[in-house]
Amino acid sequence: MRLPWFAALVSGPSMVPALRSGDRILVRRTSTAEPGDVVVAEFRSRPGLLVVKRVERADGDGWWVVGDNPFGSDDSMRYGRADIIGRVTFRWWPQPVRLRRAPR
Repeated sequence: MRLPWFAALVSGPSMVPALRSGDRILVRRTSTAEPGDVVVAEFRSRPGLLVVKRVERADGDGWWVVGDNPFGSDDSMRYGRADIIGRVTFRWWPQPVRLRRAPR
């Protein structure tokens, strides 16, 4: 049985300034999202590698996801479509904050 929530650790600079390496996040399992949502996803071309990215748009039967940091992010521009594992709802460490959808 899989729980509807899981915790994850952010690694790397791709989501700066929203999230930083070492942040701990709470993720709600879902396969859907809206543009601007921060999600945990898996690129189809890199199975097994989970990434934290922001949803840019739906792309066919997958999602186009990008990092907030254009200088330190490998995202859909490099790896193509992704499947969403869950939506990041809360950063609980080092400073608790609720993550909201970015304005379009």
